Amino acid sequence: MPAEDAQGAASVSSPVVTPEISDEALMLRLCEGSREALAALFRRYARLVRAISFRVLRDASEADDLVQDIFLLVHRDCKTFDSSKAPARFWILQMAYRRAISQRRYLTSRHFYSRLDLDDAASDFADPRTNASQLESSIDGSLENGGLQTVFYELSENQRRTLHFFFIEGYTLDEIAAKLGQTRGNVKHHYFRGLERLRKELFGSKLPGGRAI
Repeated sequence: MPAEDAQGAASVSSPVVTPEISDEALMLRLCEGSREALAALFRRYARLVRAISFRVLRDASEADDLVQDIFLLVHRDCKTFDSSKAPARFWILQMAYRRAISQRRYLTSRHFYSRLDLDDAASDFADPRTNASQLESSIDGSLENGGLQTVFYELSENQRRTLHFFFIEGYTLDEIAAKLGQTRGNVKHHYFRGLERLRKELFGSKLPGGRAI
């Protein structure tokens, strides 16, 4: 085959990935075996997947490893993606979130953590008796399975956006402040007031562990 024909065939079988191509189109190409499509998805979402992984796992090495695992899963399971049910972005980030939660539970069972840090000290919670790590874990799980969707959308817009950026997309409070164009103090206020509302929805008149307020 002449060189010109070979180049033409290559361009047909492996079209150039441009920045304008949608995530959903990249998923289709990935299912057809395009390594360029996987590389493009990695460039778009690796940082965000890493942020989610680190926020959940609290360990840089574990977060880095999970990023690699997630994109291997994206490649392996691309044919299970259904664009009629959710955007590709949501599919990838939900996969990252669920895998990170699963890995955190595994690491906790192996006594990997001596303590579970939040971005701020547990004493910043409205009720100092609340077990911060248990509260965060409960909210993580409830947001993951949709159990708090109704009350989540009853929060103020600032509270809702702050908790969404923190729990779902993995941003730090400083990054959220920059995204919202607000001070870190304001974002911290939205964060803890929103958490308090979710805590009441989760536990009612009791604190984690069954203690009455």
